[in-house]
Amino acid sequence: MAIKNIVLVHGNFADGSGWQGVYDHLTADGGYQVAVVQNPTLTFDGDVAVTRQVLDSLDGPAVLVGHSYGGAVITEAGRHPNVAALVYITAFAPDTGESVSSLIADPPPGAPVPPILPPVNGLLFLDRDKFAASFAADVPAKLAAFMADSQVPAGVEALGTAVTEPAWRSKPSWYLVATDDHMIPPAAQRAMSARANATVTETPGSHAVYVSRPAVVATVISQAAQGA
Repeated sequence: MAIKNIVLVHGNFADGSGWQGVYDHLTADGGYQVAVVQNPTLTFDGDVAVTRQVLDSLDGPAVLVGHSYGGAVITEAGRHPNVAALVYITAFAPDTGESVSSLIADPPPGAPVPPILPPVNGLLFLDRDKFAASFAADVPAKLAAFMADSQVPAGVEALGTAVTEPAWRSKPSWYLVATDDHMIPPAAQRAMSARANATVTETPGSHAVYVSRPAVVATVISQAAQGA
């Protein structure tokens, strides 16, 4: 029997509303019960706690889905007993001792570098003028501009805290690589997904592929729910 609970975890510089298209596909087409986590993205431990609180409320097993930084959150929170499978949507999948900061600290030559501005009072934003090109290149211009202007600040601590024990070592994983991502290089996505022994799908798309191609994202999540 396919798993019916889906939990969606957003990444940095965004909030849970970006999942609406994916939510609509999963609830209308798949009949899934979908919960959208609203992480503050100020501290890693706080985001893991909020995600676990949502998992506590479920009546059965779930597929836990993370986008971008949300992948780090599900890697830590995914050891929760209600999690049957993990899905990474162009996301970080750290190993023990790794954080988002450590994973982006030394990009290979020629790799895109996220336009993260210097921290102010411990908070980070993306350069608004570069947001669309780096984060949402295939999103309609008006929506990409709104996303840039409605950014949720990311805490330096959230990016810098390391994972203790990755859930992908004990839970089956799926991974969607966005081949036009300018935030997390596709080569890095492939390396992390291979290390996690994930079932991989690739699609054209920006870092905001969950906004621009929700049907593709929902299909991968449904595959995990049926395959776990």
